[in-house]
Amino acid sequence: MPSLTYQDLHARHADAIRAEVAAALGLAGPPGDLLRSSCEELMRRQTMRYPLSVLPLAVHGAETGDPEPALPLAVVHLLWWTAACRLDDLADAEAAGAGPAPSGHEAVLTTLAAGSLLPLRLLDSPRLPAPVRPVLTAEFTACGLAAVAGQLADLRGCTSDVPRREAVLAAYRGKSGAPFAMITAMASLLAGAEPERTLLWREFGDLLGILWQLFNDQEDITSGRHEDLRNGTVTHLLACSHEAASPADSARLHCLRAAARTSPQARAELLELLLSGPALEGFRQDLETYRSRSHGVLDRLSGRDPYASCLYDLIGQASRLSLRTPAPVL
Repeated sequence: MPSLTYQDLHARHADAIRAEVAAALGLAGPPGDLLRSSCEELMRRQTMRYPLSVLPLAVHGAETGDPEPALPLAVVHLLWWTAACRLDDLADAEAAGAGPAPSGHEAVLTTLAAGSLLPLRLLDSPRLPAPVRPVLTAEFTACGLAAVAGQLADLRGCTSDVPRREAVLAAYRGKSGAPFAMITAMASLLAGAEPERTLLWREFGDLLGILWQLFNDQEDITSGRHEDLRNGTVTHLLACSHEAASPADSARLHCLRAAARTSPQARAELLELLLSGPALEGFRQDLETYRSRSHGVLDRLSGRDPYASCLYDLIGQASRLSLRTPAPVL
């Protein structure tokens, strides 16, 4: 059977996902309702660069050969990440000194509805089998708590003078690993998988979520956006740089991280240190470790093709090392 990329899977089901999103937004109110309009505007403005909404489809397909019953979960995943990314943007704007926007309170209320309340309504939908709804809801709420804890750890990390790799990875496991583990476990539960397999799917999602955060860290640099540098974010690469640095260079990293929020020159100098050989080697080692672990779990699951190949494709996308030379810093 030919392999299937996750982009291929999304292309097959894009229309169905859009229809599911429209139906979900209808739960917020009738056409023209203020809350519904706000949620619709959020979905239009906060678009995802990668179609990760297909992750539960791939898992359900790998378990049963049929991805379509997981379409409601694809929308839960999309709503959750749309809201999370919007909250990140609001936090970044405030951290950069812009302060809360006049419509900031409206944005927070809308993200609360779109990222938490609408998914909970979806999980109580007759579209999903009644016996599995409570466990899906429990998985969703447990994820929310873990993700908030991870985000808090990430924010606290911004005050650390010398961040450590393990601490950063622990934060990544919460803020990114937990949502991925949530949706893979939910797809497994919906598929009626044995408890042992659901545990493996949860572990796979956790590993994939960490890999995807490392991928995002790289893309922020290679794209030239440098939002992490501008926001003073403690990334895994920054922690690798500190661990590979002498005490004097570590102190310099700390000073440059503070200055990089406003200084293009400081961002350029900090980026040069981040992309030095020792720092990149530590980053590469952890990338390879999580890639290998993810492959190991998928090998044990031995899911059905072509959906298993889609998940291997996701690992390949997330674990590619793309950091080599600095992008221009503006």
